[in-house]
Amino acid sequence: MASLKSADEFQKYLRENNINLPFAEKTTALNTPYQLDGKTIGNRFAILPMEGWDCTSDGHPTDLVRRRWSNFGRSGAKVIWGGEAAAVRPDGKANPHQLLINDDTMQDIADLRQLLLQTHKELYGRTDDMLVGLQLTHSGRFACPHDVKKREPVILYHHPLLDKKFDVPADYPVMTDDEISRLIQDYIRAAALAYRAGFDFVDVKHCHGYLGHEFLSSVARPGQYGGSFENRTRFLSEIVQGIRAQAPGLGIGVRLSAFDFVPFQMGADGKGEPVKYDGYYPYAFGGDGSGTGIDLTEPILFLKKLLSLGVKLVCITAGSPYYNPHIQRPALFPPVDAYQPPEDPLVGTARLISVTAALKKAVPALTIVGSGYSYLQEWLPNVAAGAVANGEADFIGYGRMVLSYPEFAADVLNGKTLKKNKICRTFSDCTTAPRLGLVSGCFPLDEYYRGLPDYECLTCSKKQVKKG
Repeated sequence: MASLKSADEFQKYLRENNINLPFAEKTTALNTPYQLDGKTIGNRFAILPMEGWDCTSDGHPTDLVRRRWSNFGRSGAKVIWGGEAAAVRPDGKANPHQLLINDDTMQDIADLRQLLLQTHKELYGRTDDMLVGLQLTHSGRFACPHDVKKREPVILYHHPLLDKKFDVPADYPVMTDDEISRLIQDYIRAAALAYRAGFDFVDVKHCHGYLGHEFLSSVARPGQYGGSFENRTRFLSEIVQGIRAQAPGLGIGVRLSAFDFVPFQMGADGKGEPVKYDGYYPYAFGGDGSGTGIDLTEPILFLKKLLSLGVKLVCITAGSPYYNPHIQRPALFPPVDAYQPPEDPLVGTARLISVTAALKKAVPALTIVGSGYSYLQEWLPNVAAGAVANGEADFIGYGRMVLSYPEFAADVLNGKTLKKNKICRTFSDCTTAPRLGLVSGCFPLDEYYRGLPDYECLTCSKKQVKKG
């Protein structure tokens, strides 16, 4: 990407490689206000959830968390999609230092929101045109509540490929319907706490292989939460209905993995390749059965169901960073323990943007936040503006970029020259670090993180991993 020095070079590269992306010479579409249920939202940028693996062991924020949330406010974006994932109960944490929402942590989380708004107001003058949410989650089969190197999975069914990949025994217990009903109540309680904390909405997370996403692929599960489409979406429906009863003024959004592929593994050449699966593959929500193809029939039904439930706010993503990261966060430099990209990362970016556009076209009444843009680097603003101008997304979300370049959105919106030395180059250290049990941040480009002891640990650990 860094070699494409001009708009002409970038667009020529796209044409030569048959990659279709929207593009606008001027980025003014991103400055356009947006109306949502009578509220004016000031611009078209959204900050997507970014976890730092840096809370206390009982789920309270630390100074690192507060710094990150302050930077979310510093960004200039008017939609903050969830801040970061907050587990609705301890066994749902993806790592021992994940944010946890309960009676004890609620005030600290409310203070995070206030810090974000205060920072934004000091820099940009107003916050009444912002929409700030909190993402609610249970990590399901990827839960690591006590030890970052020891998964304690909570599963809905035995997956023939993921069980093997992540060492889930054949006799490992599956959640019962009664246990799911209790978890639904945990989500409702968490949402009521978020409402008390002042958030505009909660995201009932259905993406990236976590528990909400796993419900959507539970085609072989018996009982009222598996099998039919109606059953596989019952978890969501009951949570939404409960939130409406307990916190009627709270908005609801859903971050959705709108398609999925089979797990990928490292091939002989170091590049990712799909794990072999004979016959029809039914476990990819939004898949066509081949394991690497897309069928949006059920995702469109899901979006229409959201609309019928009064949920209008949706963020589109794909797959899972645990088993096919190239389809939801394209990068040239993968985490140290991951495969090399099996395709030009721009292909992955274009795939996700085109699926988002197709879903927006199919269900235009929804407010759609796109994702997967960070790899575009200098050309992110032009592609983002093209997508908004074409009606392919209502907001453009990004995550990794805010770690390296907190003021990115503000600089774009104000027509400033981008600071090239702060643009995220997708080095993936923000993922490598937590995989190694360290905090997550932009170690290559953020001087603050380079000054932490974790930086030296990260450097040494990466060398050791590469040596084998």
